Amino acid sequence: MTAGTDSSTTTTDTGRTRIRLDPFVTDLDGESEALRAAGPLAAVLLPGDVPVWAVTHHAEAKKLLTDPRLVKDINVWGAWQRGEIAPDWPLIGLANPPRSMLTVDGADHRRLRTLVAQALTPRRVERMRERITELTEGLLDDLAAQGGDTVDLKAVFAYPLPMYVIADLMGLAEERLPRLKVLFEKFFSTQTPPEEVVATLTELAGIMSRTVAEKRENPGDDLTSALIQASEDGDHLTDDEIVATLQLMVAAGHETTISLIVNAVVNLSTHPEQRELVLSGKADWSAVIEETLRWSTPTSHVLIRFATEDVPVGDKVLPAGDALIVSYAAIGRDERAHGPTAGAFDITRETVNRHISFGHGPHVCPGAALSRLEAGVALPALYARFPGLDLAVPAGELRNKPVVTQNDLYELPVRLGS
Repeated sequence: MTAGTDSSTTTTDTGRTRIRLDPFVTDLDGESEALRAAGPLAAVLLPGDVPVWAVTHHAEAKKLLTDPRLVKDINVWGAWQRGEIAPDWPLIGLANPPRSMLTVDGADHRRLRTLVAQALTPRRVERMRERITELTEGLLDDLAAQGGDTVDLKAVFAYPLPMYVIADLMGLAEERLPRLKVLFEKFFSTQTPPEEVVATLTELAGIMSRTVAEKRENPGDDLTSALIQASEDGDHLTDDEIVATLQLMVAAGHETTISLIVNAVVNLSTHPEQRELVLSGKADWSAVIEETLRWSTPTSHVLIRFATEDVPVGDKVLPAGDALIVSYAAIGRDERAHGPTAGAFDITRETVNRHISFGHGPHVCPGAALSRLEAGVALPALYARFPGLDLAVPAGELRNKPVVTQNDLYELPVRLGS
């Protein structure tokens, strides 16, 4: 391959210009703008020089997310069939995860999602409110007890809250959480050494397998136990399906909410007029949450669907056997969906609830309600305790982690104020 004129693009040996996704995520906004400008279907290179396509506009994404010609089966991917994707590719765990409702389609997907829905009911989610409030207040007490005025809000509040919540929900032993933190960072990172990729996936599966075995032996009032008991006409999830679902729920359940809380704080700090609207009661916290999901979506790019036949998208064609990612970071600021001010953070906009940042169609995120609930408890409580909270560094100094799937900061230094 030879570099093109723009450092973010590459011209391949087929003559096609592709946008190279930055594995270090140094300018997600600029990258997303370039993706949108390339049209609704953009040719991109994932880290490791893996060529795929990205859907970057709102309307086309909604169509493709419900198109039965796009499937989750990695065996459809021509590059995989030809042996061009290494089994130790850092993103292989996202392209070819264990069998769960995330990785199957059609009747298999309906079966798994129905059984999961029996366990993850709206009532079960709402029952978590009291525990979320209790955890939030405890973490805020810890914040108030900090010796200095400046703290890393991600480390001491935005990370532990979702992790404790998902551990409680799934019945994960608390002593396993520190190791899971390390493993999930390796799982999502573009910089995980190849020799650690398979070992990371194996260890994650082992922790989840042990949890399922323990809950089968000693069931409790948790989602893992409920998944074991879930039945549809006598059909039960297999242990492998429960393990995969547990891993999926833990991964998505904490990462998305961490980024949602962090990004909301950054957005309010860099838009003080919007912060004043919500603190004065002129706008609802739900609007802050939804606009954050749209404008700085926690999920940057979702891997991967595969085309079973040629699929026209705009003036281009997604070829049969090629892979597609959904670029939510680009889609969220699509002017065709959100008007000429789509690039502005505005909690009063009329389209605040129109985003698809939790997905669309049959694979919409089953944990969306829990994530909204956590943020809806955590953010107003945080600002009620620390109304003067603000960034301790210029926003331009905040650093994204090397994760192309998540809009995730290393740290969030803030001043708590008076």
